[in-house]
Amino acid sequence: MNEDIETFVKAYTERTAGSKRFAERHRAYHVDKSSIAFGSTPETQALTYPIVVDRASGSKLWDIDGNVYTDILQGLGANLFGHNPDFVREALVARMQDGFPIGVQTEMVGEVAKLLVKLTGMPRVCFSNTGTEAIMTAIRIARAKTGRSKVAVFTDSYHGHVDTVLMRATLLEYARKKLVRRFDGRILGRVAGKFLATQAVPASVGIPKSVSKDVLVLEYGNPKSLDVIRSNRRKLAAVLVEPVQSRHPERQPKAFLHDLREVTQDGDIALIFDEMVTGFRVHAGGAQAHFEVEADLATYSKIVGGGLPLSVVAGRDAYMDCLQPCGLGSRDKTAFFAGTFCKHPLSLAASHAVLSHLIETGPGLHDDLNVRTEAMVGRLNERAQAASIPVRFTHFGSFFAIAMSQSEITPEAINRLSYHLLHKGIHLRGGDRGGFLTTAHSEADIDKIVDAFTSGLQQWSQLR
Repeated sequence: MNEDIETFVKAYTERTAGSKRFAERHRAYHVDKSSIAFGSTPETQALTYPIVVDRASGSKLWDIDGNVYTDILQGLGANLFGHNPDFVREALVARMQDGFPIGVQTEMVGEVAKLLVKLTGMPRVCFSNTGTEAIMTAIRIARAKTGRSKVAVFTDSYHGHVDTVLMRATLLEYARKKLVRRFDGRILGRVAGKFLATQAVPASVGIPKSVSKDVLVLEYGNPKSLDVIRSNRRKLAAVLVEPVQSRHPERQPKAFLHDLREVTQDGDIALIFDEMVTGFRVHAGGAQAHFEVEADLATYSKIVGGGLPLSVVAGRDAYMDCLQPCGLGSRDKTAFFAGTFCKHPLSLAASHAVLSHLIETGPGLHDDLNVRTEAMVGRLNERAQAASIPVRFTHFGSFFAIAMSQSEITPEAINRLSYHLLHKGIHLRGGDRGGFLTTAHSEADIDKIVDAFTSGLQQWSQLR
């Protein structure tokens, strides 16, 4: 082991000894996905245990070892206002005093739905618990409406862990041909003078290969992807897109999204915006408002739940009718949707508080937070350039990260950088390369974030 990393591992594990002991004590019976780190190496394997948090408030976390962190993970982007904001906590306390009945209708359902319609511009909504559930439901709605089965997704996107969308692309180049031909039921499109087949394959063990037959994986932002969609218009039920990809936030292709809207509209294909990360972040109306694109269906989670489990499917009437058709004999035309904990009173109370706060504060809230994030990213890029570090930061609203497509840095270096940040008191997951600012982050917090990223990049960015 390199002496520098050996010294670092020793110091890190000593500082977080309680968290390490916790992981070791419970490993025999707790299968913990959070111990998996992106870009982990044998040298950093000893660090792949999660920090165990004791309490949280605003921009700060306290772990069981007594360490204080400036948190940029912020519930994986769920906390636009930091941890435990007063107005959410007060709403939860008030709801708990009256109990939280499960499986029944409460008045808050209608109130939250009305607020969502006002903010998203979508005429109707329904509630579920997680982002994965919302995506699964949106796809089912699209298939019910169109009577088709195929779904198109894009490379580098993430839409939760439902089998249908947990796919990756296998790219196969073929010699130049004069005509577009078919291979194994998939369209081959001309790319850079050659034929390129984008074949969907499961991205995880446990997913049947047969599921991939109904999925196309296309290159995001590539106009040739639009040609493939046109060619498959009679088979495609939906095109599912992260308008700004959580894995590549530097990609913000407004023109492509407008073209995608036109192509899907012409083909009567559902355009589904996955707004788990983008929803209510850059604008109260989400990516639809920011890019001026009206999707047929949109899914939301994270910010909308105020820190509690809640997701939303919002859509146009023609699609949402598939969940609630009227008239005798219509039951067989209804897309099935259910969940014991859907419309949980505590989640609805938190959501009502968040949505009401967004409406009351108005666009100035987002404008201020976006400007502060942009200024921080500018400082990070200036520091990197001054130190000749081949790294570029990007942001979308309050979400910021190293732009991998514009940087010369390895996954191993990113992995070590993330643990450097944790060691310096900046909380994120091992392997992450960015995070989220909230309204709770102070200028002192931002100074600390900039300094920690800078020192970490100076130490680890040249790792090859």
